[in-house]
Amino acid sequence: MPEEYRLITRHLREPGYSPDIDCYLRHGGYETLRRNWNRPPEELREEVSLSGLRGRGGAGFSCGLKWSLVDRRSGKPIYLIANADESEPGTFKDRLIIHRDPHQLLEGMILACKANDVHLAFIYIRGEFAEGARILERALAEAREHGFLGKDILASGYDLEIHVHRGAGAYICGEETGLIESLEGRRPYPRLKPPYYPAVLGLYHCPTIVNNVETLCAVKHVLAMGGAEYAKLGRPNNTGTRLVCLSGCVRQPGVYEIEVGAVTFRDLIFDPAFGGGLPEGRQLQAIIPGGASAKVFRADEKVTLEEKAADGTTRRRSVAVLDLPYDFTTVAAAGSMSGSGAIMVLDDSVDIVEALANLSEFFAHESCGQCTPCREGSLWMAKILRRLTRGEGRPDDADQLLRISHNIPDGRTICAFGEACSWPVQSFVAKFKDRFEARARSGRSQGVTAG
Repeated sequence: MPEEYRLITRHLREPGYSPDIDCYLRHGGYETLRRNWNRPPEELREEVSLSGLRGRGGAGFSCGLKWSLVDRRSGKPIYLIANADESEPGTFKDRLIIHRDPHQLLEGMILACKANDVHLAFIYIRGEFAEGARILERALAEAREHGFLGKDILASGYDLEIHVHRGAGAYICGEETGLIESLEGRRPYPRLKPPYYPAVLGLYHCPTIVNNVETLCAVKHVLAMGGAEYAKLGRPNNTGTRLVCLSGCVRQPGVYEIEVGAVTFRDLIFDPAFGGGLPEGRQLQAIIPGGASAKVFRADEKVTLEEKAADGTTRRRSVAVLDLPYDFTTVAAAGSMSGSGAIMVLDDSVDIVEALANLSEFFAHESCGQCTPCREGSLWMAKILRRLTRGEGRPDDADQLLRISHNIPDGRTICAFGEACSWPVQSFVAKFKDRFEARARSGRSQGVTAG
């Protein structure tokens, strides 16, 4: 039977578990820090590389590789930023960690700083997370009082300070260079890459590491277990555990921690250990597999996957979407992404046109406006969809949406917001085109059933 595999969330559901340092210490907190503190930084980095840990913020980039790209010969200080600007609709795992177990994040950050010779780090937190910021400030003060932060940590001569920086609630600050611009006090316009790769030219034009909250928590567990042991969890190139945010039309929405690739969409939605199924009498219609910017899957969809056989030949097989294992590689091969780990479940009570209009309204509002394709295209798509929902659709609206959505991404914009606003429109309209055409003809919401 599928079940959770809890590392990061091991204590979060325990009665009486609290975010203060005394509770954290009673549960073994900062022991990994103590045991690994005097190891050479290159050894710590090697453990993370061995683990195969991939970033949990959305892109799934190798954490060890990201650290290896840092320019350590420049003579400039190296900075680390914890990206707590959790802005993707449907994503709420980082907020859970911050509210329930902030010292786990701090321990992971401190270890990551030691591994990369960082002496000043920041937690960039979404502006709406006011209580989360207060919790983190208290946790930082407690860590300083206990000698885990500040001057001469653990009597080692190593100094480190971490500051909380509250953003203003802009989605674009989830993009690492936009976040850095905001942290420096400017409008969060993402930077051109090259030359502004954070590992070389990041915060204050110094080498900078930007990692997601969950990723930094995982660093603690990598070093506690050892990189090779951590790599045994999950699947090749999809190691460890990850937090899944399950929301929408399920009986038991929430955050679940899984061994990567060990469970399928069917398990996550229907198994009593996870989502527990749909509301009574409803049928599954669609799945958004990795946050609002991920391409949607139809519930009845089948995808063709390519697999390498032992003899080196390539084998193709057809798999129902519901039976896809939830990992980075398989979901990408199926034509979407696991992204931020946010699965949104749509049953047959959901109006597909209204759902896409809601998502597009969000992206139009959140465009930073720097690139013309995003600034104009996201707004045009939102206007067309708004018109459709008002019953003022035109016969060519579906085709017009597809044309616009294909003219925004694929290198036409500075950052990945072009893909983020376009992919939902591309996939929703292509896979449910009959709904959009019917809405344009009748002006009314269509009764829908799965399939």
